Amino acid sequence: MQILTTKEALQQAVAASKQAGQTIGLVPTMGALHAGHASLVRRAVEENDVCFVSVFVNPTQFNNKEDLAKYPRDIERDAALLRSIGASYVFAPTPEEMYTEEEMNSTFSFDFNGLDQVMEGKMRPGHFNGVVQVVSRLFYLVQPDKAYFGEKDYQQLAIIHHMVERSSLSGTFGSLQIVGCPIVREESGLALSSRNERLSAAEKETALGISRTLFASLEWAKEPGASVKEVEHRVVDTINAIEGLEVEYYEIVDQATLLPTDTFEHAIGCVTVYCGPVRLIDNIRYA
Repeated sequence: MQILTTKEALQQAVAASKQAGQTIGLVPTMGALHAGHASLVRRAVEENDVCFVSVFVNPTQFNNKEDLAKYPRDIERDAALLRSIGASYVFAPTPEEMYTEEEMNSTFSFDFNGLDQVMEGKMRPGHFNGVVQVVSRLFYLVQPDKAYFGEKDYQQLAIIHHMVERSSLSGTFGSLQIVGCPIVREESGLALSSRNERLSAAEKETALGISRTLFASLEWAKEPGASVKEVEHRVVDTINAIEGLEVEYYEIVDQATLLPTDTFEHAIGCVTVYCGPVRLIDNIRYA
């Protein structure tokens, strides 16, 4: 496995793979890798001849400088994990390598077709502009056949799908296939997240209330006469009743459009909860 730190070195490795007729899988990450990331990488390794993994804490998708500063970073640990599961290349650039000064200090413009106006988009203005900025650049640099993303960041996955669909007319990313991969959870049910590293043992136990409530809501939705709004309120009230947890939002939306829905058919519930100072996200499919 090789660690690449410049765009030039990355493009040379990509060119060599293309010349050899190899298929390329890409797993974009911000590091602090866990078993959830590992599941994406293993799938990319299995389904492609070469697997590229980016490890880059992207500053343009953070609208909270303190959150950016506290985001865990450990490239040596990440590289050891990636080497053990068969990744071919790790791309670990600096912000200055990825962006010009102008790009770092301006908002990337993109037509999200409204997907950025709900849930995370409302709470974190500009966040998805930064996500599309970095992911589109990685797609351009790596030219992958398949790119792998976790379904825990469901809204992000929907936006990446939208970006690739929009670009398909111009052929910018070729015939790129976006592969969504299921949420990986601890045995307790807690969704794996790099932010879990910031939780104390007691806070991790408290955070279990999030997934337990979401799974319970599957049964609440089946109760006679249950409505979407009633289940939404019950989820929020149940989580907020747990000391140490505070819901930022819980919305049951259509899986395709991310718009509010009044039916559980093709619906997904997306939640963001503060456990102490740590912001955690999760989701559950109702059908």
